[in-house]
Amino acid sequence: MHSLYETDFYAWTQEQANLLRKCQWTQLDLLNLIEEIESLGKQQRQELRNRLSILLGHLLKWQYQPQQRSRSWLSTIRVQRRDTLRLIQDNPSLKPYLQEVLQDAYQNGRDLAVGETNLAFNTFPSSCLYNLEEILDLGFYPGEASPEMENDLSGCDSNRQ
Repeated sequence: MHSLYETDFYAWTQEQANLLRKCQWTQLDLLNLIEEIESLGKQQRQELRNRLSILLGHLLKWQYQPQQRSRSWLSTIRVQRRDTLRLIQDNPSLKPYLQEVLQDAYQNGRDLAVGETNLAFNTFPSSCLYNLEEILDLGFYPGEASPEMENDLSGCDSNRQ
C-alpha cells in the first residue's frame, strides 16, 4: 500500500503539520519528515549557489563585454545581489557557506558568461577575480563605466541596504 507521502505530497505535508500542531508525535511519518526537513536546508544552500552563479556570470559579462552592457544586465546584477543578501539575512548560518561555494558558483557563472557571449572560454580567468565583499557590494561594477550606463549606475549607490 502506498503512503500519502508517495501519492499526494501536498496532502501529506498538511497532515504532518496538523499532527505536529496537535502534538500527536506517534502518528508522524518521521522518516519522511526528517528527509524533507534536511531537503529544505539543502534547497537554501542550492538557492544561494544559483544566485551567486547568475550574479558572477553577469559580472563577468559586464566586465568583459562593456560594449554590450544593458539595463537588463544591470537589473539582473542588482536583483541577484539584493536577493542573495536577503537570503543570507534570513538564514545567517548560510554566510560561511558563501566562501565554500564561491569557486563552484564562479565556474557556473563563467559557463553562463561563455554561453551568453561570443567570447572564448579562455577569455575569462579560471579563478574568481572578485572577493565576496565586491560581489555583494550594491555599488560594485567591474571594469570602466560606460558613458551610456553612467546615469543608471549613479542610482545604484542610493539603493544600498
